[in-house]
Amino acid sequence: MPNQLTYPLVQQLIDTLTLEKTGEDVFVGQSYDYVGKRIFGGQVLGQALMAALNTIDDEDKPCHSFHCYFLRGGSINQPVEYQVRRLRDGRSLSARQVTAVQYKENQHGEQIEQVIFSMLASFAPMEGGLEYQDTMPVYPPPEDLQTEQQLKENVVGNVPEALQERFMRKRHIEIRPVTPRDPVHPKPMRPKQANWLRLADLEALGEQPFAVHQALLAFASDFYLVGTGLMPHGVSFMTKGLQAASIDHSMHFHRPFKFNEWLLYDMWSDTTSHAKGLNHGQFWQNGKLVATTQQEGLMRLRG
Repeated sequence: MPNQLTYPLVQQLIDTLTLEKTGEDVFVGQSYDYVGKRIFGGQVLGQALMAALNTIDDEDKPCHSFHCYFLRGGSINQPVEYQVRRLRDGRSLSARQVTAVQYKENQHGEQIEQVIFSMLASFAPMEGGLEYQDTMPVYPPPEDLQTEQQLKENVVGNVPEALQERFMRKRHIEIRPVTPRDPVHPKPMRPKQANWLRLADLEALGEQPFAVHQALLAFASDFYLVGTGLMPHGVSFMTKGLQAASIDHSMHFHRPFKFNEWLLYDMWSDTTSHAKGLNHGQFWQNGKLVATTQQEGLMRLRG
């Protein structure tokens, strides 16, 4: 891959997933401002998965599932250290535990370790076997839809002036919502939505291993998902008094895919209660179910 990609935002995304090895099974990833002062959950998901994959010697043993918890909000002003523990290496299955930490200085000037995230991941070859999947849902194709950026331009005039610059920031990933919502004046809707997404630079991943495609999908899986549970309440991330965050996140990878080709991200929520919402998602490509995800999110309204 050339040192500089066509799209600077895509280059930053690739840089995000490029970790520095600083010790035995210890890796450091840089932090970026994707959503604000706190680290975007997708950044930690992608980096933690890359840290675990960096300890798997067999390239034919990709991740088939991971389960994780977001324990503290991370700061974008510090890198994140990923400590990997090798739990098992069998002929068909390998398992890794990844702990993500940042450091905070106490009143005595000492660096105190703070765990912000924990992941358990399992790896296995994609071997033959019994094959079944449901039918891919039918939605308008991406070519018939407006991009997320075009949709933002239609409503930016309704956004408070102090928030307009951040609201209009471009994504590192091209997203085309199937069922766009008005983020300023949301109406109660059935908690189901879908997006088409792909990497903006279609040539960027030509030489990258499948592990990078998996980490990018993990990164993208945190977009929109927690907001699905807000839909029946007529609430959006711009609603005053809303406190929203990811609590846990899991993914299963079923089949090979390419992140620089269109993926359909189909999302729904089946329940919200006790200031939390449970959200589900499926990733489809060319009629194949390639991955599923589930996330419980905090959704607390104050005042």
